Amino acid sequence: MRVVVVGASGNVGTALLRRFRRDASVTSVVGVVRRPPRTTPPAPYDVAEWVGVDLADPGPDERTVERLAAVFRGADAVVHAAWAIQPSHDRGYLRRVNVGGTRRVVEAVARARVRHLVVLSSVGAYSPGPDLTPRTEDWPTRGIRSSSYSVDKAAVEALLDESEERLPGTVVARVRPALVFQRRAGHEQARYFLGPFVPVGLLDGGLPFLPWPSGLRLQAVHADDLAEALREVVVRQARGAFNVAGPGVVTAPEVATIMTRSGEVRDVPATTARLALSAAWHARLAPAGPGWLDMALEVPLMDTGRATRELDLRPVHSGLDALREVVAGMARGAGHASPPLRGRALR
Repeated sequence: MRVVVVGASGNVGTALLRRFRRDASVTSVVGVVRRPPRTTPPAPYDVAEWVGVDLADPGPDERTVERLAAVFRGADAVVHAAWAIQPSHDRGYLRRVNVGGTRRVVEAVARARVRHLVVLSSVGAYSPGPDLTPRTEDWPTRGIRSSSYSVDKAAVEALLDESEERLPGTVVARVRPALVFQRRAGHEQARYFLGPFVPVGLLDGGLPFLPWPSGLRLQAVHADDLAEALREVVVRQARGAFNVAGPGVVTAPEVATIMTRSGEVRDVPATTARLALSAAWHARLAPAGPGWLDMALEVPLMDTGRATRELDLRPVHSGLDALREVVAGMARGAGHASPPLRGRALR
């Protein structure tokens, strides 16, 4: 199979290349990124042929779509995993990359007559879940209105719905993971969500206690388990939506065993936590805005039964395992060879 991965140098793209590198059924991989390597990169990036395309190129859509289509022609599948989270204050740029970029990818897939399009969606696309009942893939995907990330993911889902009707010859799959973690993404996650003023070295068991917003419950998935799910979707030419998460729901006491010396949890009212995060974001002290907390508090838990039944997916790591790994990576500035996953030099 020849597979094109758009966004191949990021958190998920890196894990997918790692999976493809040991997959005899995938004989050719092309990575589409904004900043392609100029020399042969180390593993796992050496498995791919690299092409530079900026999904948010301010030029005409036609030019970018044709460049993408030229890369896509002859591919058995296109996996679209590119997404921008920063700069969070530049809403226009995020929309151009995330929604406009996806639209360009879809148009290029149609023009190149690719048979299979696999898009990385998110739990963030879902409408609010009122209780702790895990929801299947038919739960509405209208997003959380106060979260720009969620709004854009919901817009992409609507775009894919439209594409399925307009392009009956293309099989469209969308994979909706929980929070995606791996050790090598530690420094990236710290940059995107914590910023320079949080003492990340204390996160790995050094905090005196864990402040926890009331009502917060999380699912997470290790990037390698998500890569396995994407691989199965590609080789099986699967259609439709798939929820993907590691076993278990991550709770405050469990997180406290990772991040604190005492295991103590201090409950923080959600409104207080939101006000504090909003103030820090507006003051440019925190890189992630309050919409991220809103989304975490409101999205439903996901039922992953379809991925188990149809993809034979059995994650190796629990959600807590994935969180433990990324926290250790944050504390140590862990990274990889690609620009998005660059680490920090330890002192």
